[in-house]
Amino acid sequence: MTDPATPRLAISTLRHAAQGTVLPSYDRNTLETGLVHLGLGAFVRAHLATYTDDLLALEPGPWGIAGVSLKRPDQRNLLAPQDGLYTALQRDGTEVRARVIGCVTAALVAPENPAAVVGRMAHPSCRIVSLTITEKGYCHDPATGFLDPEHPDIRHDLEHPGSPRSAIGLITAALRGRAQAGLSPFTVLCCDNLPHNGALVAGLVRDFAALLGDDGLSAWIEANGAFPSTMVDRIVPATTADDIRDAASATGLYDAAPVSHEPFRQWVIEDRFAGERPAWERVGAELVMDVAPYEHMKLRLLNGAHSALAYLGYLAGYETIPDVVADPVFPAYLTELWGEIIPVVPPPPGVDLRGYTGALLARFANNAIRHRTAQIAMDGSQKLPQRLLATVRERLVQNAPISRLALAVAAWVRYIGGIDESGRAIDVRDPLAPRLRATWDAAGPDWGDRVRAVLRTEAVFGTDLPGDERFAGPVMEAYALLLNRGARAAVAEARRSGD
Repeated sequence: MTDPATPRLAISTLRHAAQGTVLPSYDRNTLETGLVHLGLGAFVRAHLATYTDDLLALEPGPWGIAGVSLKRPDQRNLLAPQDGLYTALQRDGTEVRARVIGCVTAALVAPENPAAVVGRMAHPSCRIVSLTITEKGYCHDPATGFLDPEHPDIRHDLEHPGSPRSAIGLITAALRGRAQAGLSPFTVLCCDNLPHNGALVAGLVRDFAALLGDDGLSAWIEANGAFPSTMVDRIVPATTADDIRDAASATGLYDAAPVSHEPFRQWVIEDRFAGERPAWERVGAELVMDVAPYEHMKLRLLNGAHSALAYLGYLAGYETIPDVVADPVFPAYLTELWGEIIPVVPPPPGVDLRGYTGALLARFANNAIRHRTAQIAMDGSQKLPQRLLATVRERLVQNAPISRLALAVAAWVRYIGGIDESGRAIDVRDPLAPRLRATWDAAGPDWGDRVRAVLRTEAVFGTDLPGDERFAGPVMEAYALLLNRGARAAVAEARRSGD
């Protein structure tokens, strides 16, 4: 807790901020809200919002952000008493730099008033609707990329299009409102870790419009909409009590909703918008014709490695990524894992992938960014197809070995089994958790039967991998190693064994 005498961060208290705190340099009273962002979590507030805040410091523009929470009111309840202000804490391991971000002008909660959210997006002032809702928020089949019409939120939105629950339903309703009003569409800017994320979301929205029976709307979106792909990168752990304490110490103001982040950030955006856009390139974003090489590199090399470290590190008893890479067997394993991934990753122009992975290892080791393995491990059924299994498929086409990738997949299977190496229950947070647990239990007591049953989950592994012994065999071998030796010893043994 903070000293009750500490004033709470708000517009009226900014004058009390400690010397050295970077404050918004633009007039928030004249800031028009031109962006609506779905998913007002820590990442967007440490990434897109910091780019936008930097740009507003250089030039005025209608780029205030109305943030929308799709599930709970927690974020709105924290930010509303602070006039949308919050502290971004940059941590490099030696010092903490505090700045107050001012571009969030409103915080809405979709379940409380979905019509208000749709109305905000349908209003002519909205130029861009951006999203960071995590992979599971798109209500799609991650193995195929298609909209899941049986997803509970999609079923609800098809039956109640006037009060949508899902991001796809909200976007489609707002685009329909603009089409009916004779307005041009807003740009939909996906900032989640999904391959070809712009094209994916465009397809999901068009599919949803078609399921509504509105072929005219689907055709209008096809002809007029813009769904640029993006690649986003910055390590942003979940906010902790230490962050709240450090924000108060740095600024002299109590902030209930600070975010911590590493110094590094990257944003690559396909330069294809439906109308006016912020000049984010003035503050470091890269506007390119083709994002695919960048997202391919990041999904496979950063996110794939993150997931591997999360599952293996969690099973080995490590709480955070810096803890994992401080154990020398894990960086050595990472180097070999990247050795399997790099040959099937075409580098973006001017990028040396070995140098990129070397920089990643240094970023992972930043002990000031305590990114929890349990947080990264969440929603693995949605993440594995893009982060690890796509690489597996490409390696198999080349008849190349996959032992390090197989160990990461086996660690996920061990993790979703729900019991750690000490016999304690694992809090498995995954949209397929009940289904995976039922599959595990129904397979009987033999661990081999259980692993084979999980590998037959088409929503994760498709129809091709379970029947390919070049995949299933190494995963079974890796699982046996995890079961008999434990995660840390399995990592060390996998390194010694080679291919």
